[in-house]
Amino acid sequence: MKSNNYLEILKPELDERNYQKISAIANPKVHQFIIKAAKLCAPHKIFICTDSKEDIAYVRKQAISTGEEKPLAIPGHTYHFDGIEDQGRDREVTKYLVPQKETLSKNLNQIERKKGLAEIKRLMKNSMRNHTMIIRFLSLGPTNSIFSIPCLQCTDSWYVAHTEDLLYRPAYEMFRQGNLPSELFCFLHSAGNLDKNMVSAQPEKKRIYIDYTEDTIYSINTQYAGNTVGLKKLALRLTIRKADREGWLAEHMLLMGVYGTKKRKTYFAGAFPSACGKTATAMLPGETILGDDIAYFRDIDGKLKAVNAEAGIFGIIQNITPSDDPTIYKVLTTPGEVIFSNILVKDKKPYWLGMDCKLPKEGINFSGKWYENKTNNKGNKIPPAHKNARYAVSLKALDNVDQQLDNPSGVELTGIMYGGRDAKAYVPVQQSFDWEHGIIAYGASLETETTFATLGKEGVSEINVMSIQDFVSIPLGKYIRNNLQFGKKLKNPPFIFGVNYFLRSKEGKFLNGIRDKHVWIKWMELRAHNNVKAIKSPTGLIPVYKDLKMLFRKVLRKDYKKEDYINQFTTRVPENIAKLERVEKFYRTNANDAPKELFKVVKEQKQRLLKA
Repeated sequence: MKSNNYLEILKPELDERNYQKISAIANPKVHQFIIKAAKLCAPHKIFICTDSKEDIAYVRKQAISTGEEKPLAIPGHTYHFDGIEDQGRDREVTKYLVPQKETLSKNLNQIERKKGLAEIKRLMKNSMRNHTMIIRFLSLGPTNSIFSIPCLQCTDSWYVAHTEDLLYRPAYEMFRQGNLPSELFCFLHSAGNLDKNMVSAQPEKKRIYIDYTEDTIYSINTQYAGNTVGLKKLALRLTIRKADREGWLAEHMLLMGVYGTKKRKTYFAGAFPSACGKTATAMLPGETILGDDIAYFRDIDGKLKAVNAEAGIFGIIQNITPSDDPTIYKVLTTPGEVIFSNILVKDKKPYWLGMDCKLPKEGINFSGKWYENKTNNKGNKIPPAHKNARYAVSLKALDNVDQQLDNPSGVELTGIMYGGRDAKAYVPVQQSFDWEHGIIAYGASLETETTFATLGKEGVSEINVMSIQDFVSIPLGKYIRNNLQFGKKLKNPPFIFGVNYFLRSKEGKFLNGIRDKHVWIKWMELRAHNNVKAIKSPTGLIPVYKDLKMLFRKVLRKDYKKEDYINQFTTRVPENIAKLERVEKFYRTNANDAPKELFKVVKEQKQRLLKA
């Protein structure tokens, strides 16, 4: 059907102003998706959001007037609460819609496509009856770039639409100009019926379904941004498939610029599972932040070029303090546009866990009116704020935002780091012997403990392949193979490092200070330019003591004892061998397509450890 025919069907659903806005976009797929969404969800009305200041201000105003957000004392700051059972990414109800004749990795939640579509559409039927459907046009990656992925979001949540203003690049003009790739990502979300607190009233009917055959994602009866802001981790699942088809990489990684001598700036990427120090690394004082969550990699003329898929931060707020996180703390305590979620509010002031001050004994939080020792229906104490409480803010609000944020050509990467929660085995920082060793020994072998960012048990040790395992929508072995082959094509592949901020002594004491990570980053910058030597250990190249002693004095103005160096950088042979055995077992069990290089690298590392 031609575009103007779709427009004729759409016309009765819109007032004249919004009809003119959508008419300016000559893309039949856009019109078709909006028609289908409107017929299914039956909204009271439809609002088309352009890139204009007026439209974006209207979204913010509606988020407050509907009660989805409420203002705080500091101008521009608002807060939002998700339901008591909707505080993180929900693995159980997030499923891939898989056509009958296809199969995905058995460790991915999935449902037969026709059955899943029937279920989600039944749940979404008339779900927007008394609501407005907000249409957003956004871009993953800088607009008008080889990295651009155009996205269309339909939602009935003003909070979701407002959050997207902070996290992504507006792209109505890119859509209007018609300069679009052939593929379009589409997202349909409804918060469903809301209770008096503007919270989804049927969390037991929460569903997040991924139809990868049509690059479309559906979510219903949920408000937590990780489940509703489709461009975030939900889109990452689609992007990984697109990257696989087209020969590039979509990664769950930060991007940052690290300064060296004479203001030399070196770009690094880093993969860390949630609550493992990722945002804190990207926000290190004195360096620049390009992104804290999702990066796209392309081989351009033999160089690894990278962009941030996003333009803002949806960050965990727990433990942010003025001493440890001065840059983000400043944004969270000065006027400007910030959305807090699932914190404690008292006298229009936000409070969070670990904020380095005494918290009020009563207030308002995600459970409603809160008071000390309040319990839930299972008798468990409700904390003043949730561990996974968040803030949403534009990167451009930060003093240290990198000036290349929107560069359509991206930046050239010199280093990649992988880090998890490893209490027993890996040293705080080490460099791989080569690209293959780094991808496998640090990336594919990344082990961590589950955290509060994902619903379920906390503190369970698990392999989290390159910190992207939850989102890999192609066979796991193929994903690793893609990474290996990508590096082989590069003229000068980036150096690969493993970091571990969570190493403990046998008594359970952390051997890293919170700010020590800055020293490890500075050492990596020096290694990337061959400015310091390293010692070969069984698991990688480790720092020389005198270099770390110099860096601790220069970066943190503190003495670094030889005793600390020995405790941190002594190779723990039995623990490392046990780790490799868990890695091998994981791939034998979960990835029958694992590349042969993986088992070769694991075997060689085990032999070096036994020899040591």
